Amino acid sequence: MKSKSIKGNSVTEIANQLSASLADGFSPTIAIVFMSIKQDIAAICQLLDDQSITIFGATTAGEFTDGEIGEESVAILLMDLKRDYFRIEFIETGTNTTRQVAGQIGENGVLTFNKPAFIVASGGISTDGEMIVQGIEDAVGAESPIFGGMAGDDFTMTGTFVFTNNKISNDGLIALIIDNERVNVQGLATSGWKPVGTVRTITRSEGNVVYTIDDEPALDVVIRYMGVDKNLDAWKDVIVNVGSEFPMQLQRDRSAPVLRAPLYANQNDRSLVCAGSVPQGTKIRFSLPPDFDIIDKVVAECNQIKELEPEADALIMFSCKARHLSLGPMVSDEIDQVMNVWNSPMVGFFSYGEIGKTVQGKHEFHNNTCSLVVLKEN
Repeated sequence: MKSKSIKGNSVTEIANQLSASLADGFSPTIAIVFMSIKQDIAAICQLLDDQSITIFGATTAGEFTDGEIGEESVAILLMDLKRDYFRIEFIETGTNTTRQVAGQIGENGVLTFNKPAFIVASGGISTDGEMIVQGIEDAVGAESPIFGGMAGDDFTMTGTFVFTNNKISNDGLIALIIDNERVNVQGLATSGWKPVGTVRTITRSEGNVVYTIDDEPALDVVIRYMGVDKNLDAWKDVIVNVGSEFPMQLQRDRSAPVLRAPLYANQNDRSLVCAGSVPQGTKIRFSLPPDFDIIDKVVAECNQIKELEPEADALIMFSCKARHLSLGPMVSDEIDQVMNVWNSPMVGFFSYGEIGKTVQGKHEFHNNTCSLVVLKEN
């Protein structure tokens, strides 16, 4: 499989780069499209549709190709993957739950391929990402590869979208289902955040909404933890800071902790809305941002994946916006060094939650994490 990445700040720039990419006879069948909500989604999709290219698309909180990070731009990975090897599923949630919609995607996957692999993106700020994983696994079991991310909206928290040819939704899922017998899909999810402080308990929660921690309003607990006035007017900034710098680590008995970051808060009942489920009774610890050795850790884990898949035709990365906020310029180094492990075309975006598999764990929903997908046609 051949792949090329292109990037631009306007429809005209993308049109020119697309034309240049096709000039040598390259004939892509699918495009992974990550773009700002400020870009013209319909016009970009029309460019690709005119070339009969299937689209897997999501809006972003920043996007990149290879090691070049953009803001309010468009990043596209073009691949000439055989059409028999993949299928796009696009389902709006409607009256169904996220888990039901994800379950339908899983069912369609096993009806199409003996061994399906899933790359998923979700529109909708309040979507519970954990339900995406659980829904797909309801249909396919726990062994099928599942990677992906929650769409972004330039951190405005006004609405996130997923899209494909002639379809767009702020309340639904898009899935690229791949024949894992024809295309090897490997990957990993890694964070680097370190637990700190005492163990606390989620004493009241429903799904991805946390009402109380140690029987205190959840918003008050995290604000006090950060050492600021709980009546601070700029409460949105407080949530941004706690999400990027001090996410909650959910403690589990038989596996590594998983991170949950609040996306926004309810000032009336002092609750926190997280990107994934936080079960009542869960023990948590807050976190500290990673040290400067985080890139070495990420690259070392990538090299473990490279032992399973020495070569890559293409790379897709879902990196939490919180990593971008916390790591600053270091995040560009992280992207560069991960790409250089395989030296293959890459596309990625800064997301509101990530789906992936830790080196020794299972496929789960994460926050504050970098989730990498490695594709190699057999």
